[in-house]
Amino acid sequence: MIHSMTGFGEARLEEGDRAYHLELRSVNNRYFKPATHLPDDFAFLETEVERLLRLRVTRGSVTLRLYVRDLSPQAASEINTAAVQAYVTHLRRVAGDDPHLTIDLATLLALPGACQPRELSATEREQKWQVLSRLTQTALDRLIDMRAAEGRALAEDLSAHCERIRKSLAVVRERGPLVLEEYRLRLHARVQQLIADSSVRLAEDDLLKEVSIYAERSDISEELSRLDGHLQQFAALMADTEPPGRKLEFIAQEMLREANTIGSKTGDSTIAREIIEIKSAVDRIKEQVQNAE
Repeated sequence: MIHSMTGFGEARLEEGDRAYHLELRSVNNRYFKPATHLPDDFAFLETEVERLLRLRVTRGSVTLRLYVRDLSPQAASEINTAAVQAYVTHLRRVAGDDPHLTIDLATLLALPGACQPRELSATEREQKWQVLSRLTQTALDRLIDMRAAEGRALAEDLSAHCERIRKSLAVVRERGPLVLEEYRLRLHARVQQLIADSSVRLAEDDLLKEVSIYAERSDISEELSRLDGHLQQFAALMADTEPPGRKLEFIAQEMLREANTIGSKTGDSTIAREIIEIKSAVDRIKEQVQNAE
């Protein structure tokens, strides 16, 4: 089943003095590209949470953000006393014996190394993983639901464009033999006109030979057959359980190639109009499958 690459999902959880809010956003990307933004005390879980994302999302740029409001005493970072004392020493050295020297504690603690997260125990690490994995799975469920809903609308639109191509192909297939017959009649009339005032007689064998050469040069049966095959494969991939986005992009490119070949082989105006319709539909397909997972 086709999914869109655009989606949003979130999850919230409150435990004791802590409130968690996790957001997942995904947008188009040719490949899977995760970006995680975790608080410092969750940063050690970045690799694990990316693994969770990769298990359920195969394509798109996915951004995960975790917000934590922690009112417990354990939320406070540890002050690096040695680093703070070193900062104070350097500041006094720069200021000299200025009796009006004051040091703003908040500014001092914001300096690199002044504060550091406290060391987590193995039990605390496991608890944080349980919270983060639960939030991530819930947000992923909602993200995937949204991507699936948008994917259904995308599949309907793609199917409509494929049907448009089929209708044009039917016209081209019906018109092909008529084009050859019209060419034979035009060629016959032209030759008759040229030899009307002479004693030369038209050799039907030569005429048939010329028509045969034209028929071989303008034969589009293989291209029509391949286009039919591409449309069948396109429909099958959209119904498949595996994410088909990249394959659909490739098939759309092949459909455009066949349409261009048909257009170059025949100069018939009716076929030319249908080829324009086909190429227009394929262009829309190529644009939309870029958002298909």
